[in-house]
Amino acid sequence: MLKVVNLYLHNLQLKQSLITSVKKLTFSRELRLLAPTQFKAVFEQPFRASTPELTILARHNHLDIPRLGLTVAKKHLKRAHDRNRIKRIVRESFRLKQHELPSADFVFVAKGGIGKLDNATLFAMLEKLWVRHIRLAKKPQA
Repeated sequence: MLKVVNLYLHNLQLKQSLITSVKKLTFSRELRLLAPTQFKAVFEQPFRASTPELTILARHNHLDIPRLGLTVAKKHLKRAHDRNRIKRIVRESFRLKQHELPSADFVFVAKGGIGKLDNATLFAMLEKLWVRHIRLAKKPQA
């Protein structure tokens, strides 16, 4: 009987530690750039990581969290559902990578040709750019 109780308590402790150790992967309001001044600050002196279809700009934000802003112009994607698809994929990529990213403000900028990318290709490009920003953040600043 004592072994059963000890085993139960051990399993209960494992479950509780797993629950508390799981990181939240939400994309709450605190993780978004909302005001034009926040976007301007990133555009002034950014670190850039880009491909021909997209650019991710970043600037250290003195917070403990990364934040994301999205810009997808009608010039590059005429239809709203195309713009929404791109933004949805970028948000999902950021949401999954947020705990690895440095504390910086990121602005995603869509360029011409982004509408021709399928979801998997776009997601893979974003992964590479996030890794590039992680490396840039670890580099010592001069």
